[in-house]
Amino acid sequence: MTKSELMGFVRRTKSGKALRLSISTDAFQKAERYTTKDGTEFVPMFIRLGSIYQILEGEKEVTAVNQLSG
Repeated sequence: MTKSELMGFVRRTKSGKALRLSISTDAFQKAERYTTKDGTEFVPMFIRLGSIYQILEGEKEVTAVNQLSG
């Protein structure tokens, strides 16, 4: 069964010129990882595209950053 784990949040900066990611250090340490052929390790996360559009349009202030696991 696939499960979505909350990793943190994304919101627009005060200036409105960028998006700021806030990732929980506890969630990041526990997160599932994968390693590429060259040995680089990554933590895959996702943000719903519709939520990003809503943040950019000012309809929403914050949305979740998640990881699928299981």
